[in-house]
Amino acid sequence: MTAFVRRQRYLLEYSLSAMARRPGKHLALLLVYTLIVFLLASVMLFTHSLQRETRLVLAGSPELIVQRLVAGRHELIPAGHLERIAGIRGVRAAKGRLWGYFYDPAVRANYTLLVPPDDAPAAGEIQIGAALARIRGLALGDYLSLRGASGEPFAWRVAGLIESDSELVSADLVLMGEADFRRFFAIAPGLYTDLVLSVRNPREVLTVAEKVSLALPDSRPILREEILRTYDAVFGWRQGVVFVLLVGAILAFAIFAWDRASGLSGEERREIGILKAIGWETADVLRMKLWEGAVLSLTAFLLGYLLAYLHVFYASAALFEPVLKGWAVLYPAFNPVPFVDGLQVATLFFFTVFPYTAATLVPIWSAAITDPDSVMR
Repeated sequence: MTAFVRRQRYLLEYSLSAMARRPGKHLALLLVYTLIVFLLASVMLFTHSLQRETRLVLAGSPELIVQRLVAGRHELIPAGHLERIAGIRGVRAAKGRLWGYFYDPAVRANYTLLVPPDDAPAAGEIQIGAALARIRGLALGDYLSLRGASGEPFAWRVAGLIESDSELVSADLVLMGEADFRRFFAIAPGLYTDLVLSVRNPREVLTVAEKVSLALPDSRPILREEILRTYDAVFGWRQGVVFVLLVGAILAFAIFAWDRASGLSGEERREIGILKAIGWETADVLRMKLWEGAVLSLTAFLLGYLLAYLHVFYASAALFEPVLKGWAVLYPAFNPVPFVDGLQVATLFFFTVFPYTAATLVPIWSAAITDPDSVMR
């Protein structure tokens, strides 16, 4: 073992013993420090998990969606547009899609009604999301009654529940056959909500979108990458809202940490004076206090991050779930898959550990360079 390593070990041992002699000060700071790291890490972990889950879910979504606009509003698109788009070079397949929203006054929530492209339910039957089944108390074989666009009542038998693994996107989902959907919303044959395209070469998606805009001036192509960027912006905005709400707590912690780190007590000053008198160098005193600050900040960071990890991935982020997920009534039972981003950990580490550790050096350096006799007096 080299002399440098032995020296650092002795300094660390002395720092731990010095902290043990003043447990009240350090335990209070550790508690507040850990709480702040826990709150910040919880928001970052949960937001990143939502963004990652969204990307995984949307990975299988259509490469290009085409909507029709009338007076700047989304309008039904005729089947004739589908034939014109299918002939554009680079388009591998084009399909019409039927989906819409329905507000249920019984639970004050919106449902998403969709006709799946494959394996659509039979006439008079539907498949529903798990959250919708919970809030309406429905099970297999029960009937869901809703009033259609013309005022006519409709009743469908629940033939299946959508798997809970996809509950994040299927919480309010109702799958039904095309005939039932058109009758319920009074949509004539030959009209679709929008069109979805698959492109032969993924690098030509933007080019195909430009061709669609030229062929159909009243259309709006939407790329999958644009949807992903929108979700990232939404989750980033929600994360920012939570961080703004935590600004007061963060500022209070900063003031508390600075006061604790910079406010040396008379006992600590006398201790530094004694150490200087018995031969300690100023650099040794600084290293000793640096170890003290590093031990405290690292312990708080590890405890706070561990608690945040358990809170997010094993307790579904109960503190921030309503704000970050955003559902008003139908909350999905979303259990994020444990995942840690190294850059995220490094960012949080830098903004929580380094400031406190650096704050300990200024007052210690001021006391360490003072004459030992005057310090002890």
